[in-house]
Amino acid sequence: MTLEEKIKKSKTTIFKAVFPSTTNHYDTLFGGTAMQLMDETAFITATRFSRQPMVTVSSDRIDFKKPIPAGTIVELSGRVTYLGNTSIKVRVDIFIEQMYEDHREKAVSGEFTFVAIDENKKPTQIL
Repeated sequence: MTLEEKIKKSKTTIFKAVFPSTTNHYDTLFGGTAMQLMDETAFITATRFSRQPMVTVSSDRIDFKKPIPAGTIVELSGRVTYLGNTSIKVRVDIFIEQMYEDHREKAVSGEFTFVAIDENKKPTQIL
């Protein structure tokens, strides 16, 4: 399998409904909750790509472009953007979808870096 095919195959999409229990006093998704969902999506993407134990080592710039209101559906989309010897970068975008309208727009984007680890929790080569 080529690198491009492996990247395409590891692309991960997760859908979630935004419930009031995950929103702040402005009735929009907590930023920390959005980041947690993004890290989880990135982790799944990295793991699907490498099929090795992975740990988050950093999150790069995360841009919150639009608030995410309660009562919407979010789509989290993760894809590999960089492959190093022991590390991998995954970009995650969050799209907002209105439940009862045919409208979708990007709300948040960011990049996460993961490192493959061995049984001793030391960095190891991504195979």
